[in-house]
Amino acid sequence: MNNDVFDLIEQAVHDGGPESAFDLLVQRLLGDKNYPLLFEARVMQQRHNMGLPPLRVDGLDDVPASRREAYEDALAQAAREAGSLFLADSDIPRAWPYFRAVGDKTQVAEAIEKLDTAEDGVIQIALEERVHPRKGFELLLARFGICRAITYFHQYSDRDTREQCIILLVRTLHRELVESLRRAVTKREGTAPTPQSVPELIDGRDWLFGDLDYYVDTSHLVAVIRFALDLADPQALRLAIELCEYGKHLSPQFKYQADPPFDDVYVDHAAYLGALAGENVDACIEQFYAKVRASNPTETGTAPAQVLVALLTRLKRYPEAIQVSLDHLSQTAGEQLLCPSVPQLCQLAGDYARLKELARERGDLLSFTAASLHHPIT
Repeated sequence: MNNDVFDLIEQAVHDGGPESAFDLLVQRLLGDKNYPLLFEARVMQQRHNMGLPPLRVDGLDDVPASRREAYEDALAQAAREAGSLFLADSDIPRAWPYFRAVGDKTQVAEAIEKLDTAEDGVIQIALEERVHPRKGFELLLARFGICRAITYFHQYSDRDTREQCIILLVRTLHRELVESLRRAVTKREGTAPTPQSVPELIDGRDWLFGDLDYYVDTSHLVAVIRFALDLADPQALRLAIELCEYGKHLSPQFKYQADPPFDDVYVDHAAYLGALAGENVDACIEQFYAKVRASNPTETGTAPAQVLVALLTRLKRYPEAIQVSLDHLSQTAGEQLLCPSVPQLCQLAGDYARLKELARERGDLLSFTAASLHHPIT
C-alpha cells in the first residue's frame, strides 16, 4: 500500500473529520477486496462512534455492559458484510468463518447448493460443519467417487439428511451398473441396448455372468444394498432391488458371506427391500419368519428376530411385531435391541391396555405409568 493512501487518510481526517476518513478507508478496502480489514474497519468505526479507543485489545472488556448489545449487533453486521462479499467472490471457505461467528448458515448453504463441484475445504464446511450435509455428500461423491463416499457414510451422523445420501449412493451405483452393462452388451451384440433397467439388460443374457465377470465393485454393491434397508423412497427402493437382482446372477465367488438373516446377501436383501416397496409383502415376511424358525439363538444370536421385528414395524404390522418380540426377544436386554421394544411397539400400536398388562407382568413400573396415562381405570 503506497504512502499516498496514508496521506489521503490523514487529509480526510483534517478536512472532513473521522467519518470522512472512515468513508475513504472503506472505499479503499472494498476496491482492494481486503474484506478482513474491512471488517476491522467497521468495528473501529463503531468503537469510535461509541467513544471507545478505536483499536480492540481485550474483546468486550472495555465495552460498558449497557452498550454491549449495540456493540455486538455492529460486530454481527460487519461480519455479515465481510462474509457476503466473500460469497459474492465465490470464496466460501473465507466467507464461512464470518457467518459461523454470527450463527448463520443460510447464505453459505445457498451458495453451496449452487455448486456442481467443490474443493476439499467447501466439502468439509458442508459436511463437517453441518452447513449443508446432503449437498456436501453429493459433492464428495462427485469429487472422490463412490468408494470414498461409502467409507464416509459409515460414520455419517446427520439423521435429517441420511436417507437423501442413501438415495444418492443407490442412484450413483445403479447408474454405473447400467452403463457398464450397456457397454458389455454393445460390445457383444454390436448395437447399444435401449433398456435402462437392470432386469431388462440382463434378461436372456446369461453370457454376461461368467465365473470372472462383474460390472461394479462387489464390495460397493453389498455396502449400498445394506444402507438401502433404511430407505423409504419408493423409486430408490426399486433401484436397490434391481441392484440385488443383478447380484443374484453373479458367480458364487462374488457372493459375500454374511450373518443371518442376510446370509444369502442378495436374495435376503431383495426380500426385505421388496416388502418395504410393497412387492409380495406376505411372501417376503414369511421368508424372514422362516429365518427366525431356523435360527439357533445360542449360535446366531437374536439378529433374525430383531430384523423381523424391525421389518414388521416399518410395515406398521405392530401386533405381529409384538408377538415376535414376546416369543423370541423376551430375554434380550433393552440395550441389545436394534429394533423397538415391546413397550415401544405397544405405544406405536396405540394398544395401551396390553402395555399395562405386560408391564404389570414384568414389573415394569415406568411403562405401566406411561400406559396408565392413556388408559386409566374406568
